[in-house]
Amino acid sequence: MKYQFSNDEKEEKIVENVATKKAVVFDQKPTPAFMGASWIALLAGIVAFCIGLFNAEMELNEKGYYFTILLFGLFSAVSVQKNVRDKIEGLAVTEMYYGISWFAALASITLLVIGLWNADLELSEKGFYSMSFILSLFSAIAVQKNTRDKKFIDNLEEK
Repeated sequence: MKYQFSNDEKEEKIVENVATKKAVVFDQKPTPAFMGASWIALLAGIVAFCIGLFNAEMELNEKGYYFTILLFGLFSAVSVQKNVRDKIEGLAVTEMYYGISWFAALASITLLVIGLWNADLELSEKGFYSMSFILSLFSAIAVQKNTRDKKFIDNLEEK
């Protein structure tokens, strides 16, 4: 079964999906508006989380814990998205790294939940940290996807 999405005068570019053996044509670049919105959401989430930590009345080691979880979560979310995309494009991905990426993403969320559950913070503060963390992770995935989509289409157009 073939799925084709192409403009009138564009040469069809086919990417072989190794997992399903389906020919897929992909030529839809993310719009600048969506790319900009993704970057703004990422920056807003990270900046909000960090401002919240800076203004929080907690020990420095607690602030370091939450900041480290944010960095760990961002890295693991991007790693998961990269591994998923590599598999779709037929690039080699070791199952160990793929599994570690998923484990790290879930571990960062779990560690944040455990930390906030046991923290001596107002419920509104806990909600603030949770929402800015999730916004950051989601937008990091969107930014990574947009970057890969744009690079993929640019490479196809060069050929």
